[in-house]
Amino acid sequence: MSRSVRGRLRLAWVRVTLLLVGAAVAGRVALSGVVSVTVADRWLLVAGVVVAYEVGFLWYNLGANRPANGPPSPALGAANHLTLVRGGLFAAVAGFLLVPPATPAVAWLPGLCYGVGVALDAVDGATARTAGRRTELGERLDLAFDTLGFLVAPLVGVAWGRLPVWYLSISAARYLYRGGLAWRERRGRPVFDLSPSRVRRPLAALQMAFITAALLPLLPVRVVHPAAAVVAVPSLAVFARDYLTVTGRLHRDED
Repeated sequence: MSRSVRGRLRLAWVRVTLLLVGAAVAGRVALSGVVSVTVADRWLLVAGVVVAYEVGFLWYNLGANRPANGPPSPALGAANHLTLVRGGLFAAVAGFLLVPPATPAVAWLPGLCYGVGVALDAVDGATARTAGRRTELGERLDLAFDTLGFLVAPLVGVAWGRLPVWYLSISAARYLYRGGLAWRERRGRPVFDLSPSRVRRPLAALQMAFITAALLPLLPVRVVHPAAAVVAVPSLAVFARDYLTVTGRLHRDED
């Protein structure tokens, strides 16, 4: 990567960092209008930790801002910026981990932030394809932020009593799957490619929609908790099947 391209990407990173930090501070100020300053500070603390992770992840992967077999691009592009907006929304969701749903306004915010982030998941991919700017960085950001959203949103749901504790197994499955593959690669053991699947993405979309519905104060808990089992079991089964497939324990075939 040339010095010029590296410099422009680092400048773009600074702008993104300032925008995300500024948005977090603005969120804290707005939240302090409906909750105590102490509670708003707790929101900022957790949201700030997530923002720090996101900008750190972006910095570490700046060199991957290139199309397949192409030269690095000096601009992050519209699609990556949309993905970073998603990251900011998921950081906002995470902040409510230490904020009780004491008022109706607060009770709606995590679900709305997560729902908008989920909607943008389709928009950023379509933007990248339309503009012909699909990059390795975009793919990494998309995967990392999807996984992050699947972690922080259920954590808030459990903390607020909207989701059962065992639903966090969905979040854990993603990290265990990736950690297991990394462990195998580090030990020099084979890791096979996954075959295309007709159910993997629809199930992920179903989980996102369900988490959004669970966080919103629309359905009673007595409905959400049983529904969580119906939604979670197929996804856990797919995670298990995929892991057995990529480790060679199960025959690879398209479903």
